[in-house]
Amino acid sequence: MKHVSILILEGHTSLVNIEGTHQILSEVNNLVKEMGRPPVFDIQLVGISREAKQSTGLFTVTPNTLIKDVSKTDLIFIPALHGDPVKARELNKEFIPWIIDQYKNGAEIVSFCIGAFFLASTGLLKGKQCTTHWASANEFRNMFPDIELLDDKIMTAQDGIYTSGGAYSYLNLLIYLIEKYAGREVAVLTSKAFMIDIAMDSQSSFIIFRGQKEHDDEEIKKAQEYIEKNFNEKITIEQLADMLALSRRSLERRFKKATSNTVNEYIHRVKIEAAKISLESSRNNINEVMYKVGYADPKAFRVTFKRITGLSPIQYRNKYNRGLIA
Repeated sequence: MKHVSILILEGHTSLVNIEGTHQILSEVNNLVKEMGRPPVFDIQLVGISREAKQSTGLFTVTPNTLIKDVSKTDLIFIPALHGDPVKARELNKEFIPWIIDQYKNGAEIVSFCIGAFFLASTGLLKGKQCTTHWASANEFRNMFPDIELLDDKIMTAQDGIYTSGGAYSYLNLLIYLIEKYAGREVAVLTSKAFMIDIAMDSQSSFIIFRGQKEHDDEEIKKAQEYIEKNFNEKITIEQLADMLALSRRSLERRFKKATSNTVNEYIHRVKIEAAKISLESSRNNINEVMYKVGYADPKAFRVTFKRITGLSPIQYRNKYNRGLIA
């Protein structure tokens, strides 16, 4: 039986992550009991104080036990932790040596959504892959440049560390872990009981690209703004470089450093974001949307759209615009 430690962090944590994990893993135990099998998980809420009052003032969580009383655990769950990541780390710094020791002693670690910031602050993600909520991707990259962030992924798994993307994608990671520890049959039954899509592996179709402007390079911001205002026209790197009186090489280097995208990647992401909005809200056909955002080649448009969103233009429209289609 796997000993599970769901961390009850101080500050403003995701009660959904905490209660949902507890409920679903408890249901797994009920399912395997009906099959005549022993329970899979020994689930505990683990904290650093007897009561963890949420900073919102609305809720208080009472842990089963404290970290000082847990000498060995098998699976540690870190819920999303809201607010300033630096302040959140300081509030919960007592957890960090315990998490590190448990990992060194064989425990596996799971972080949900922006809980990845707290996990990253332990140093255990250095040189590894992870994901987090797509809206926090730029902030994460700036804070932890030595971690490979895969912000299009629903989940990652590497060296006994698991991370999930935004918000309710934690459910998909739970199903993955249930399959690992309890088997495919139990995972399928659990997904059906809680109506969780067992096949999801990407959060690309949920991403809203707002541009990456959390940097101090004003010339690059000018290039970004130009792209965003003129995305339906043909924009070249040489044109942007001339406009800013920069060499092509300097523009490309600074643009990549500031935005984590190449110039061409940024142009395509802006175009596809505009296409997504049109597919969501208009009755224009696919070709009309394609031309409107500055593509002339249907195949190139479809390939780029799917690479960025994980869906074809038709699939995206069917997913998000059903109410407008006659």
